[in-house]
Amino acid sequence: MSHEPLVSLPALLSDLTDHAEAIRAFRRDLHAHPELSFEEERTSDRIAHALRSWGIEVHTGLGKTGLVGVIQGRPGKRSIGLRADMDALPITERNTFPHASRFHGRMHACGHDGHVAMLLAAAQYLAAHRDFDGTVNLVFQPAEEGGGGAAAMMRDGLFDRFPMDAIFGMHNWPGLRVGELAVKPGPCFASSNEFCIVVKGKGAHAAMPHLGVDPIPVACQMVLGFQTILTRNVRPIDTGVISVTMIEAGEATNVVPDYVTIQGTVRTFTPDVLDLIEERMRALAEHTCAAFGATCEFEFNRNYPATINHDDEAAFVRDVMTEVAGADKVLEFEPTMGAEDFSFYLQAKPGAYFVIGNGDGLHRTSGHGLGPCTLHNPSYDFNDELIPLGAALWVRLAQRWLASS
Repeated sequence: MSHEPLVSLPALLSDLTDHAEAIRAFRRDLHAHPELSFEEERTSDRIAHALRSWGIEVHTGLGKTGLVGVIQGRPGKRSIGLRADMDALPITERNTFPHASRFHGRMHACGHDGHVAMLLAAAQYLAAHRDFDGTVNLVFQPAEEGGGGAAAMMRDGLFDRFPMDAIFGMHNWPGLRVGELAVKPGPCFASSNEFCIVVKGKGAHAAMPHLGVDPIPVACQMVLGFQTILTRNVRPIDTGVISVTMIEAGEATNVVPDYVTIQGTVRTFTPDVLDLIEERMRALAEHTCAAFGATCEFEFNRNYPATINHDDEAAFVRDVMTEVAGADKVLEFEPTMGAEDFSFYLQAKPGAYFVIGNGDGLHRTSGHGLGPCTLHNPSYDFNDELIPLGAALWVRLAQRWLASS
């Protein structure tokens, strides 16, 4: 395997900056035409057209609307996967600048349009400079926002059809300064799980509650009791969150309802803690109902596992970040209880997930909403200043990985 010297970082950044305006226009077009999970047909078509125009082999239809671009360098056995998510959120945008969403109730409020742009910029460069040994697989994934698009692509043979020694993912991070990067080994995003509990009582007139079984005080006891699981069952050094986010009951003020529905989420970093929380929630729900003469239906769904970076790959990413941005711009990522379906890839392959600073929102032009430039906010917009830096990070990551033995 021959390892030729890589182009200097200033030359790389200069090349990427020269093409940044076209990539920015592409990103803003995606922002104006957001598509929800598994509906990213226009987005996928536009990405495929761009990749093919640069001479990149394209495979479509993985996970319904997902696609993979394959860039073959010099002959080599090693391969790497670079992933960008494509889907938007069911949010009505409050921004009014020219590239704001043209569709009510759909918005790129998490920066997936920017993730696509950074990977496309890297793809254009790598296709034009195939000075590496092996294969770069560009994974453009649908349905990260709750749809499990990563798992869907895997079910359609992602890793069988496109062998990868490792896979990496990047997300923009509001609040982190532009130019700053962050990664950490081990757990970095929590698992995402949902519960639905139906507390069944016996309806009655509100003036004669003794003739029924009121499910509302049962539900109230249950909600408060759930918090004791975290304070008295989970070890204090472990992490978990139980959030009751919906309680629905009743149709009239003078009627004791027959049932109450309680819904919410549970997030943890480890399966053991998740097992404990589910077991205790089920027992607490059933026994609380029994104590009041009620019954319940308990449903617990495990959606995304925790995102756990592999140690060696996280260390590798940190080294590349240091080369690209400088040691003073590379931070230790503070784990978040948010979830990310990149976790499915990391259960099957070595890899790491990391973030790039999106700034504090001052990049937004006139016409932005009055809200903060934070993820899942209707006033959010991706910072186009990130495109050359993010693309440079992708390029160096691929080049360095494929050059390692």
